[in-house]
Amino acid sequence: MHRLRALIATCVIVLASVVAGAQTAAPPTAVAPSQSDKSNTGVAPANSSAAATLNGVALPESLTAIHGYQGVFAQTLDGTTIAAQSVDERFNPASSVKLATALAALRSLGPNHRFLTSLWASGTIDRATGTLNGDLVLSGRDPSLHYEHAIMMARQLNDLGIKSVTGNLIVAPGFTMNFDWSATRSGEEFVETMDGATRSGAATRAWLDERLLLGDKQSLSSVPSVTIAGEVVIGSAPPQSTPLVTRRSSKLVDILKVLLCYSNNFMAERIGESLGGPEGVRTLVTTSLKINPEEVSLASTSGLGVNRVTPRAMMTILRGLRDELRKSNLKFSDIMPVAGVDPGTLEDRYTGPIERGSVVAKTGTLVRTDGGASSLVGQMNTKSGRVVLFVIFNQRGSVGLFRENQDAIVAAIQNTLGGPAPFPYQPIQLSMRLANADYEAAKARGEYEPREQ
Repeated sequence: MHRLRALIATCVIVLASVVAGAQTAAPPTAVAPSQSDKSNTGVAPANSSAAATLNGVALPESLTAIHGYQGVFAQTLDGTTIAAQSVDERFNPASSVKLATALAALRSLGPNHRFLTSLWASGTIDRATGTLNGDLVLSGRDPSLHYEHAIMMARQLNDLGIKSVTGNLIVAPGFTMNFDWSATRSGEEFVETMDGATRSGAATRAWLDERLLLGDKQSLSSVPSVTIAGEVVIGSAPPQSTPLVTRRSSKLVDILKVLLCYSNNFMAERIGESLGGPEGVRTLVTTSLKINPEEVSLASTSGLGVNRVTPRAMMTILRGLRDELRKSNLKFSDIMPVAGVDPGTLEDRYTGPIERGSVVAKTGTLVRTDGGASSLVGQMNTKSGRVVLFVIFNQRGSVGLFRENQDAIVAAIQNTLGGPAPFPYQPIQLSMRLANADYEAAKARGEYEPREQ
């Protein structure tokens, strides 16, 4: 904390005089990017000659003299450059890639899109005994399907008079549940969750949490339950199957809020899959925003693995996402975490009484890939009334130190513009069990957001 305060204090002394002059001058030109190191990472060391600048004036050594590589690009909404460092070099943006995926999803599907999950009957229903004599067929590609949703489908079957199934559960290829790519395992968990006698404690808690959150006490008056006697079989619906229940997911914009707050890799990959995978997202983004394709290289739509994006391209993506949201009267805070307010990857950053709520951003962390990569991309608000969009990329060093440095850069820019100011925002209550389920798996793969100690 003392080191962070020292960084901020040093930065502010230099930034204050520069910004004051910039407010009366013509918009400056960003500094030329460094071309000093194209091998391996293709970026310049943070303490190289490619120093960060503010309106053409070099920022203090303490802001850039960190072990590793760094790219910084900050602009006001009108396009005035606040800071620039290695803006045309290619970095690993880690989970900031999810912003490109979100933009592609919003453009292709629309913010109100809902994913469907359906149950079909292949057989006859004996309502006197509450039995489906035959198979139950399950299909859908909802990236957010979880315990509580399966229990609600059991409730809907009960409402139709069905309490047991004599045959198999036929699961369509591509069906997933609880962030598991295996259709077979997802189907098995669906069967276990539907049956009140075999339902796990985690499933019951998720169901109770969601019903209480929604104020749906009526659904808690009894225990939904459907037993399936047969096996889980992967296949298509038999001819003459009849529809029983169709569940519509939350709107895409709400799914994106959970996805980005918790940096849920599975959900990002599933949505990306529906958009043509990494190449489909890359093509849509670079073509629609007129980005040089060489500035964006995607190996995944979640940020896992070796991806490459320049700070300049990411700034264009950020602006494109902002414009896309505005078409539906939405803001960044409708899909991205508000620091110090929303649960997830930014809940432990910018938590002071003055700075809380003044940053809306997407984090990225890869603790092993590229020797350690960290990013912070989003917007900050200031008391001067100026909103600053920013991109900060770091790699080949300590992700903990990278995060401290990112916070120092944000704080320095805010302090030179009158200090941080919160964005107008009404906190959205999220389904925490839905999003946290991916955390341990992500940690095991080396892509996760370390919690503050």
